[in-house]
Formats: sequence, structure tokens, C-alpha cells
Amino acid sequence: MSKATYPLKLPLSIKKAAQRLAREDGVSLNQWIAVAVAEKVGVVETAADFFKKRAGKATGAGLMKFLRTAPKAAPETDDRI
Repeated sequence: MSKATYPLKLPLSIKKAAQRLAREDGVSLNQWIAVAVAEKVGVVETAADFFKKRAGKATGAGLMKFLRTAPKAAPETDDRI
């Protein structure tokens, strides 16, 4: 496995929390951060793939056609900003 070096600047509070969690896991801070980044990459790539498949052949025009069928009603009290 090839490795690359990347200087990382973290807010002190994040670094301290990561150090604590790495210590609890019994691994180095570097290893803990590498695993955390790998997990995030996996989640983002999986989500992107899911939404691509879910969208299928959907288009913006198809979405607008669908939205035009929505009832013309004011939002409910709980749905207001």
C-alpha cells in the first residue's frame, strides 16, 4: 500500500477528542484519523451511488411535471419556517 503525507491542521478541541478516542481504541492518532477518513469516503461514495441508482433516468423536467400535480395548499403549522 502506498502512502501519502498530508499536513493536517485541526482545531485543538477536535484534535484532543481524536487523541482521546484513538487512545481508547489503542491505536495511534494517525491510524485513527486514517480510518475515520476511510469511513467517511466509504459513506459518501456509497450514498452517491445509491442516489444515482435511485434517480435512474429521472430528469428535471420530470420533476417539474410531478411538482405541478401537488395540491395548492398552505403549509401546515409544523412545516413553517
